[in-house]
Amino acid sequence: MEVTGIATQGRYDSWDWVSSYLLLYSDTGRAWKQYRQEDGVGRFVGNGNSEAVVQNKLSHPVRTRFLRFVPLDWNPSGWMGLRVEVYGCSYKSYVADFDGRSSLLYRFNQKSMSTVKDVISLRFKSHQAEGVLLHGEGQRGDYITLELHRGALDFYLNLGDLYFSSLFRRVAVTVGSLLDDQHWHSVYIERFNKQVNLTVDSHTQRFQTKGEGNSLEVDYELSFGGIPLPGKPGTFLRKNFHGCMENLYYNGINIIDLAKRRKLQIHSVVSCIFTISMLHCVKHFYCKEIYSLLLGNPLL
Repeated sequence: MEVTGIATQGRYDSWDWVSSYLLLYSDTGRAWKQYRQEDGVGRFVGNGNSEAVVQNKLSHPVRTRFLRFVPLDWNPSGWMGLRVEVYGCSYKSYVADFDGRSSLLYRFNQKSMSTVKDVISLRFKSHQAEGVLLHGEGQRGDYITLELHRGALDFYLNLGDLYFSSLFRRVAVTVGSLLDDQHWHSVYIERFNKQVNLTVDSHTQRFQTKGEGNSLEVDYELSFGGIPLPGKPGTFLRKNFHGCMENLYYNGINIIDLAKRRKLQIHSVVSCIFTISMLHCVKHFYCKEIYSLLLGNPLL
């Protein structure tokens, strides 16, 4: 679910309430991450009596399966008492599971694809510190690569400069850290000519790429999850990604949906496991109540 807000109340007709708490979330119910607002504050203001409802809107929605409330302070004249409602909505999700040996190849209808603008978005979750998320290259020296390296994301991009085409001369932009924590992380890449915006978990780095041209020319295919060695299926040049990718879009094309529907543009190198949730998400605060934990009477 995509959680957008929470509301709390004390226990009905009592002196029991929680005046401050932390909010944790998890995809598995085992590895937990603390929610923090945009200003970095993790403590939520709770209740000052047992009957008033206190609502907290999340500054950024969180997509999760499990929530945990950790009381910090409560009424010193009573006990901890808590009634909770969680607000949010379902959202459309396409997920592919990569086992460290597999990859998806998106093959073009022509020999090469030349673009002056690219938009790539995805979410990923992994417990491995190394692994290629996407890669493409062309004969004139163009390339684009996004990979996990030591728990951070390295992004390589070159537009037609053969001098920088060597692996050892590639200039990387590194974003994030400790991204191998088994939690979902979002990536958004937007390029227009040489200007690039790379956003990871709402943190954006802007830079100008190397190269002589303004277009990215990639031959034959884009690879997601690894860099296959041409002519040797199942053999890869770099360490493959081991984890999950969700809602993988390349210039408006839903790559995982194409793979799940076995479209000819997608070739799977070693099988991937696909899951899909077709639930629609309405993007506004309190679009509906999704869960209510009641200790005593419902919220008034």
